[in-house]
Amino acid sequence: MNPTAVIYMENGKKIVIELLPEAAPNTVNSFIHIASAGLMDGYAIQRIVPGNWVDISYSGFGKKEAQYLIPNEFQLNPEIEPLDSHPGCVCMGGYGADGIAGGEFFFPLRDCPEHKGVYPVFGKVLEGMDEIYRLEKVKTVPVESFPIEGVEVNTPVEPQVISRVELKLHGKSYPEPVKMPVQNLPVMWRNKGLG
Repeated sequence: MNPTAVIYMENGKKIVIELLPEAAPNTVNSFIHIASAGLMDGYAIQRIVPGNWVDISYSGFGKKEAQYLIPNEFQLNPEIEPLDSHPGCVCMGGYGADGIAGGEFFFPLRDCPEHKGVYPVFGKVLEGMDEIYRLEKVKTVPVESFPIEGVEVNTPVEPQVISRVELKLHGKSYPEPVKMPVQNLPVMWRNKGLG
């Protein structure tokens, strides 16, 4: 039985996801590592791009413990065939050759063939697509000061907060993730969550 995670929103809604260790084992280990430490709890969703994705964080949750990079799943495990990215999937964000984010996950709102083998699909939504589509439609404002040119970033006007994430591991244990040997952290993470 695969592990599951329940993302409880402050508004009383929840998003239930099944984690897929057979599709992205190290990515799943990393998500479990960060979620079990409570690093997503009380966190306000940072980026919504209607028609594209709901991106939970681009600051590594503003916490030093969550600000690390892991290898691309398909370089680490080349025998695994990447899953297609589409609505109903849960994907981990990344930073090109520098690595995949330790925990910055997103929900695609369209078919994203360009993501295959780039941003690992590590879970699927079992319940709560209605909440994801509600998030797509909340009022946002553009972030003009985002440090990477050409990236659309819109943040909710009214904070959309994850109350907590509850894991169900069904008696199994999951190791700490393999991390990139060199941590070239993204500029959005620097000087955040260090105090």
